[in-house]
Amino acid sequence: MIKNTDEMQQEILSADNIYDILDKDHESFHFEELSGYLQKLIEKKKIKRAEAVRKSGLDRSYGHQIISGRKVPSRDKLIALSFGMNLDLDEVNDLLKVSRNRTLYSRDQRDAVIIFALSNKLSIIETNQLLFDKGIETIS
Repeated sequence: MIKNTDEMQQEILSADNIYDILDKDHESFHFEELSGYLQKLIEKKKIKRAEAVRKSGLDRSYGHQIISGRKVPSRDKLIALSFGMNLDLDEVNDLLKVSRNRTLYSRDQRDAVIIFALSNKLSIIETNQLLFDKGIETIS
């Protein structure tokens, strides 16, 4: 049985030997492939790949290469794609976790603007304008 993150953390904290946990719970350490996860999100959101890429502001070819798994995207590229797929904050943070990137952090000014934009359903263009107006690096 695959354990959730809280269960895994409790088991790790109470363990005498980490190797036992690594061996016993090896399935719980498995992360889904990013391209498969992106495809599931696209299906869940009932959006076409081309539309998600277009709305992300990414280069068309590069966006499709990310979704197909041919390119390993940066955190910013995934955030941009998140805007294209109309993801909410929890979905974006889950995507960032699956890709082994840092989640959005409200104490970081740039991330705070992105969190605000996501929660207010702003586009990537509107988000970048907010970032630019505050002199903060835009989402590339």
